[in-house]
Amino acid sequence: MSQPPPTLGVVLAGGLSRRMGGNDKALLPLAGRSLVEHATERLAPQCESVILNANGDPCRFSRMTLPIVPDSIPDYLGPLAGILAALEWSATHRPDIDWVVSAPADTPFIPHDLVLRLHEAFNETRKLIACATSGSQAHFAVGLWPVSLRHDLRQALVNQGTRSIRDWISRHDHAEASWPIAPVDPFFNINTSEDLRHAEILAQQERVE
Repeated sequence: MSQPPPTLGVVLAGGLSRRMGGNDKALLPLAGRSLVEHATERLAPQCESVILNANGDPCRFSRMTLPIVPDSIPDYLGPLAGILAALEWSATHRPDIDWVVSAPADTPFIPHDLVLRLHEAFNETRKLIACATSGSQAHFAVGLWPVSLRHDLRQALVNQGTRSIRDWISRHDHAEASWPIAPVDPFFNINTSEDLRHAEILAQQERVE
C-alpha cells in the first residue's frame, strides 16, 4: 500500500491521570514540548486531519491548533469514550472519512508509519479493527477504527457497561500490526514521574540519532 485512505487521527487526552497525582498528564513537558504536542506532531503528517479528545476546560490547550472534542457521554468512561467521540465527530464533521486512528497523549514516540501499517493489517486480513503491538504487548488504545462501528460502540458503552477496549474488540475480529521494541518501544507510555524521566533520555537519544 503506497498511501492509506483518508484517516482522522485522534489523540486521546480525556482521562483523569490518577497515576500522575491528578496532574494534566497531556501537558507535562518533555524535551521542551508537552506530551500532547509530541503525540500530535507524530500523528498529524499521517492523517487527513487530527482532533484532540479532552474533557474539562479546553482553554488549557490553547496552544493547540486543532479541534478539541470532549467525550460525547459523561462520567469519564476512559479511552473507549474518547474513541466513540472521535467516531461520532468524524461522521458529523468529516463524512468523507471512513477511518479513525487513535493514539494516547502519553505515548510520545508513536511510529511514523503507524497509520500505514494499521491499514495494511486491515487490507491483509479484512478484519474490521486493527491494533498495534510491540514485542509481546498489545496496545489496544492505538488502533484503527471504522466510523461505521460508532453505533455498536455507543451501545456497548451506554447499554452494556463496557469500559475495556479489550472487551469491546473481543466481540469483533481484529488484526494486529507489530513493531519491534528495540532500540525504543514506539508505544512507551508515561504513567509515572520515573517514566517521564526515562522518556527524557529516550528523546535525547532520538535527537542524536
